[in-house]
Amino acid sequence: MDFALERILQRVQRPARYVGGEYGQVVKDKAEVDVRVAYCFPDTYEIGMSNLGLRIMYGVFNGLGGVWCERAFAPWVDMESEMRRYGVALYGLESGDPISGFDIIAFSIGYELSYTNVLNMLDLAGVAVRSSDRGEDAPLVIAGGVCCFNPEPLADFIDLFFIGEGEDAACEIIGLFRECGDKRDFLEAASKLDGVYVPSLCEAFYNDDGTVGKIVPRQGVSFPVKKRIVADLDSSPFPVDSIVPSTGLVHDRVVLELFRGCIRGCRFCQAGHVSRPVRSRSCGTLVEQGIESLKASGYDELALLSLSTSDYGEIFQLCDGLIQWCEPRRINLSLPSLRADNFSVELMERVQKVRKAGLTFAPEAGSQRLRDIVNKNLTEGELLETCRIAFEGGWNSVKLYFMLGLPFETDEDVVGIARLSQAVLHTWKQHAKSKSRGVRITVSTSCFIPKPHTPFQWEAQITMDEYLRRVELLRASMRSKAINYKWHSPEQGFVEAALARGDRRLGAVIEAAWESGSRFDSWDECFSLPNWASAFEKCGIDPKFYANRERSDDEVLPWSVVTAGVSEGHLRRERDAARAGKKTPDCRELCSNCGVGCVANGK
Repeated sequence: MDFALERILQRVQRPARYVGGEYGQVVKDKAEVDVRVAYCFPDTYEIGMSNLGLRIMYGVFNGLGGVWCERAFAPWVDMESEMRRYGVALYGLESGDPISGFDIIAFSIGYELSYTNVLNMLDLAGVAVRSSDRGEDAPLVIAGGVCCFNPEPLADFIDLFFIGEGEDAACEIIGLFRECGDKRDFLEAASKLDGVYVPSLCEAFYNDDGTVGKIVPRQGVSFPVKKRIVADLDSSPFPVDSIVPSTGLVHDRVVLELFRGCIRGCRFCQAGHVSRPVRSRSCGTLVEQGIESLKASGYDELALLSLSTSDYGEIFQLCDGLIQWCEPRRINLSLPSLRADNFSVELMERVQKVRKAGLTFAPEAGSQRLRDIVNKNLTEGELLETCRIAFEGGWNSVKLYFMLGLPFETDEDVVGIARLSQAVLHTWKQHAKSKSRGVRITVSTSCFIPKPHTPFQWEAQITMDEYLRRVELLRASMRSKAINYKWHSPEQGFVEAALARGDRRLGAVIEAAWESGSRFDSWDECFSLPNWASAFEKCGIDPKFYANRERSDDEVLPWSVVTAGVSEGHLRRERDAARAGKKTPDCRELCSNCGVGCVANGK
């Protein structure tokens, strides 16, 4: 077995036909390339290749003359062990070359629990994990993604953060990289670009109570850093001829991005706030992109992607245009992010043309009072009406997602989740097209995490013990075997909250956790709370200070080094409205107030 494994590991040093080699990958002549980029996703291949952002930026970089972008993913723990045993460095899938010899190592970071994987991939590549330990000849390490809207916890490890959407900026960064003679000159020049944050050019100071006192940029550095957005999605690159993986993925299908941003303004949702303003692709463009992507890949499923798919203004025309091509070829159309308040018979009839999938809705809270507080503009009547439509149409499977520990939540709100779930079951009993197969109602809860750049960024997360108490209260309130209740681990949510709201002092904690074996922390089977607790203790840092503490109104927030475009005044007004139990209209009616010009629907 060792001999066979050795032969396999030897092959990764050979041309890409042995590793990678997927249909649609980009291979270039090294003699015609002057900038090599390793685009790294700090999770498994099956997760990373399901990420649309990776596919988009892979195409953008490779569309630039003289640039070759290759992919690298985090090897699973057993493969990592064997790579270290045989001295195999992390390599680019297309060439098999170690990425330590590339010019740029770029990470796409979408969730905080992947931070230890970032460090592990650098170390596995033979690159020093701390930027201060990397010499002039080392690759430039950059990072982007939603987690970079609070870049401070990773400040010790990343040379340059890109804030926002990178399609238009990639050419600027590559051009500047070519012009500058050394890394220091490049970083100083790049720090003047919109969307670029260079942590080494800023210094953080702290108060005696442990809070951030101030973060001071070096003279000439643009500060705070403004996020970049792509204004016209129709003219923005989209990978219709994307890579076709050789193995199954978590989301193994063609994905169409309808629009970016969200009109809803849920007060807990980071993605909805940092991705504003709303910008849509036209129906004609999407139909063309969808058909071309299916032709190029051979997939039998097409998913329409956005934060709230059914809010797309031309959703019916889009479905009709796609189904006309998909239905004769038995290609399924999937809408994974529907809203329960605008689901309709017409939409249902379109998405069930080929085959039915389970329906998933996120009421988030069990009572109308709490849904108003979090600005989840959904009523119980709307949810039950949607379920009636679905059950009458032949669906018999519904998943409902909720959060426990939302600000101002009471035990009555927790029990309300059970009552609402029971009402859904009663709706099935009254309106099911057929009861022969029974019904599957799955209720899932996760622990609320206060995220940066949201109206709840100042709130505290409840303790793990309190979360489990509320879980037990909800379990005791579930009275039907037809309702399956699942809950997420509070331990992972606790660490995620500490990292999400942390400052750059947490870099030492992340490094200590990684050194003691933390990997793949978003995976239940790999996560170790004792490992993280030991790392926090070793560094003399209390994680509760970051996760379970309410921030004062005048406190300097670590993520104030960047701006997501939504004004702090708007976030404070939304927080005050939550305290008063008031909901606000969709954000397209608030554009002038939140500080972001929404271009959706002509607004």
